[in-house]
Amino acid sequence: MTQAEDDPREPVAVTPTADPAPVRPPERGPRVRAAIRRVAIVAAQLLVIAAAIVGLGYLLGRLWVVLFPVVLGLLLTTVLWPAVRFLRAHRWPAALAAATVLLAFLALLVTIGVLVVPPVVGQVGELTEQATAGLEQVRQWLTGPPLNLGEDQIGETIDNVFAALQSNAQNIAGYVLTWATSVGSGIVNAVLALVLCFFFLKDGPRWVPWLAAQTGPRAGVHVAQLSERSWRTLSEFIRQQALVGFIDAFFIGVGLWFLGVPLVLPLAVLTFFAAFIPIIGAFVAGAFAVLIALVDRGPTTALIVLGIVLLVQQVEGNVLQPLLQGRGLSLHPAVVILAVAAGSSLAGITGAFLAVPVAAIVAVAYRYARDHLDHHRPDAPAATVPDE
Repeated sequence: MTQAEDDPREPVAVTPTADPAPVRPPERGPRVRAAIRRVAIVAAQLLVIAAAIVGLGYLLGRLWVVLFPVVLGLLLTTVLWPAVRFLRAHRWPAALAAATVLLAFLALLVTIGVLVVPPVVGQVGELTEQATAGLEQVRQWLTGPPLNLGEDQIGETIDNVFAALQSNAQNIAGYVLTWATSVGSGIVNAVLALVLCFFFLKDGPRWVPWLAAQTGPRAGVHVAQLSERSWRTLSEFIRQQALVGFIDAFFIGVGLWFLGVPLVLPLAVLTFFAAFIPIIGAFVAGAFAVLIALVDRGPTTALIVLGIVLLVQQVEGNVLQPLLQGRGLSLHPAVVILAVAAGSSLAGITGAFLAVPVAAIVAVAYRYARDHLDHHRPDAPAATVPDE
């Protein structure tokens, strides 16, 4: 053993087993507190925005009885305004032009009702008998091979169904009363919407200048531009859906007529109006057409009708909608589906009908605010990033 090894004062090399603790910079604490402060400010802003949205939704819900006829009147005005504008351009008085176009529209609705209702009433009994015969065939299929269900089991199931209906008779009566109340409310809303539509058609051009004057010179410019763009978008949506609905109704109606399916005209009218609820409406109208064909003509004709409906809807979705929406809404199909789903869950059929116009107006407001913040002209395309 050497002297160096025996000397306790000689330093011994130690291999480190772990990384040394990092030295905390003095500015870490202020940075963390600043980040927390910014997150808290953003969270508070989001909470305020969410509270404002909830409050606005509550207010709209309380005032919906008044607002719904106004909305219907505006949508109807977008349809009738081109005809009124044409008459006013030919020196017709405003009130006379509005009254003439509105009365012509009502006459058209009455004519459609006269053409649609009698065939439905006349063929309901026949379709009911055919549906009963179809149910009898289903019963025979269930009692025969391969299921071989006994008559007692089927009878017991039917008895249970009737017992459930009898036990819920009071609820069913309540549902009928609610339906009757809804029909009465719908008639009142329709009358109010027609009256408001007349005033919108007569005095509509005065609205934007008056509103711009009430909001002041700075905000008035934005109010006028945003109102004009919203009106143009809403009118474009109504025209697009009317054209798509007419094409769908025409080709599906021709297919049903060729196959001998009953209620061709009512199903075509249903298809036309269902087009104003994008995606979902076409599915529901097609399902009704297939169901009527199945009851009246059997499964083979129902499959052919299903093929016709799917073909027409594919042409609509892949050809018509891209061509039309390129000039108008520019809403992604996913946005349309989500809007319809949200509207139907919040307000039923009414919400599904109004979901896409509301989404289009929100998109218009967002694009206008974005263009204004980016210092773009309202109708100018967005700036592109040049290649490096």
